[in-house]
Amino acid sequence: MDSMEFEEKRLKQTLEKLENIRVSLQKIPRYFGKDIVEQLLDDQRQQQLKNMEIAQVEPYFGRLDFEEAGNKPITPLYIGKAGIQDENTNELIVIDWRAPVSSMFYSFTGSDDPISYESPDGEVWGKIHLKRNIAIRNQVLQRVVDSYVRGVENLGVTDEFLLYRLSDSKDSRLRDIVSTIQQEQDLIIRADYDRVLLIQGVAGSGKTTVALHRLAYLLYQYQNKINPQKIIIFAPNHMFLDYISEVLPELGVGEIQQTTFEEWALTILKENITLKDRHHELVEWFDPDMDHQTINPKGRYLFLQEIEDELKRYETNFFPDKGFAAWDNKFLSAEEIGHWFYEEYKHYPLMKRKERVMARIKRWIEMEHKEIRERDPKGLKKKQANKLFTAYKKTWPNHSVLEWYRLFIQKSKLLTGKLQEKGKKREVAYEDLAPLVYIHDRLYGIEGDQKYDHIVIDEAQDFSPVQVAVLQKHCPSNSFTILGDILQNIYSFQGIGQWDDFSTLFDSQKLRFHQLERSYRSTMEIIHFANGVLGQYAGDVKQAEPVFRSGQAVQIVQVVKEKRMDWIKETIEKLERDQVKTIALVTRDEETCSIIHEALQNIGVSANRITFDQKEYLGGISIAPVYLTKGMEFDAVILLDVDKEQYLDDALHAKLLYVGCTRALHQLILTYSKSMSSLVERVSPELYQAKAYVT
Repeated sequence: MDSMEFEEKRLKQTLEKLENIRVSLQKIPRYFGKDIVEQLLDDQRQQQLKNMEIAQVEPYFGRLDFEEAGNKPITPLYIGKAGIQDENTNELIVIDWRAPVSSMFYSFTGSDDPISYESPDGEVWGKIHLKRNIAIRNQVLQRVVDSYVRGVENLGVTDEFLLYRLSDSKDSRLRDIVSTIQQEQDLIIRADYDRVLLIQGVAGSGKTTVALHRLAYLLYQYQNKINPQKIIIFAPNHMFLDYISEVLPELGVGEIQQTTFEEWALTILKENITLKDRHHELVEWFDPDMDHQTINPKGRYLFLQEIEDELKRYETNFFPDKGFAAWDNKFLSAEEIGHWFYEEYKHYPLMKRKERVMARIKRWIEMEHKEIRERDPKGLKKKQANKLFTAYKKTWPNHSVLEWYRLFIQKSKLLTGKLQEKGKKREVAYEDLAPLVYIHDRLYGIEGDQKYDHIVIDEAQDFSPVQVAVLQKHCPSNSFTILGDILQNIYSFQGIGQWDDFSTLFDSQKLRFHQLERSYRSTMEIIHFANGVLGQYAGDVKQAEPVFRSGQAVQIVQVVKEKRMDWIKETIEKLERDQVKTIALVTRDEETCSIIHEALQNIGVSANRITFDQKEYLGGISIAPVYLTKGMEFDAVILLDVDKEQYLDDALHAKLLYVGCTRALHQLILTYSKSMSSLVERVSPELYQAKAYVT
């Protein structure tokens, strides 16, 4: 019996077992009583049913034949997205990919040497006899690939299954990668919970997907320490959140918070604050005539230190050093009130201390008045004391967070000119949000529901050190997964230019830096071309290394503006005839994006325009400015108007063009009208095919 025939028979048996277990579980009535044990058992059954939903579509993706040391039998281990056990026979039908024994499936590279995994009882050693990749779709066996058979010479198919998976066309959502997790990715996923992971990942290295799989692993491995509701993911925008929305449910994980920094910050502040039009700010930043050397000091850690110094001075001088007189001979001294404020309540945040002191004075008035109630039956003295108390409260500082920040801005030594402009009364810029949250936390404290067990920051190169420092205060466990690509830091005015800007914020003993250099998204032709575009502007950062997946050559087409729409329509029609599912038309700016979108509608081509505030990615044909495509991927990408005037020869434009190129999985086409950008001219002509569009 060959491997395909054997696995088909095994799959049929497995599906029958899974169906029997599902039917058996559904026959057990739900428990809604108050018995805690019964509640736990019911929760376990419901989780098993959820696992069954996942497993019955694709029960497993890998098989590992393991012989544990000590002359124990060779055991075939079938590994899938969800672990399934037959409670009647205790048979492990499918082993969860996050289980300790499954780590060998990802770490094993084909050596005949002994291998081990960390079990709850300690390290377990043994030998691998077979490593097999299995592709199942909708309960149908598609492919079987043996990457290792003990005693057989190198099979030469190590990457065959990976390439098979990578050749799939893209739909409208990011998908899980449990069947193709690579060794360097697995090290990140299974890293200890109490670590800060800083991940530099080239375009297409799977860093976002790896981070999401890490969450699924942490919730499985540390279920007594981590609550899914206490995990939060920060993404660049809502459309990106929609794009990644199906990965965690595919992995059986729910209830994790997903948001953007601005949305989170405005929720924390709870003040009547509005955000300046960030869309306009980004359009202005990406204007070719803009000074792209600007770095906003409000994101630098030095700015936060300046705020902290001012807050300490504010705290030192907060108490007005005045006593309070209620009526004749009834007096609270400044020393006593100051003792309450600076000693008894010193562990509370500043404004909470003030609240407690005021509440205590109020209680003191009530208690003292009880003793003279018979001599003051109409409560005149109490009314007088309350009036005096109202006046006394006004002698204490009472700034809102925004008021305090505005006063600080006027004093700041780091800010000059334009950065000190007040703008509208309650309006703030994006870069003001992190400092405002920091001030809010110092003045009012952090609520329990605003403290997290783990924080993920995606596209972290666009975060400022101040934003990360603020989030540190909200994560007592100091458990972070921070990921991004310095080669894609196109928002350099607000983000970072090197990972050291973040690493200095954390304990070096807990920090782990990982570099993902292999790109799994694009073909070799696309990656080599994109690397050539970036060229000298990559600096010291290691550029992407593609997997051995060859495809079509990159095309550069000269198209005069008058014929552009004819060419676009013909090209889209050809791609659709070739069964290309997702196509992106990428422009340099939003104005061109709008023009092209309208022109497409006029010629009957349906396309989805990607905008800054869009909340859903629809797939199919998309049109977007290049800076809004970051983090996404498409089967084919058409970069329009890659001319000298549009893509200047500087670091920002090199990174913009690099971002655009690396969105493509299988096909990349660039157009220009008069003169090609110098960034492309420097690329070796061997890396692309050039032609002109002639009707």
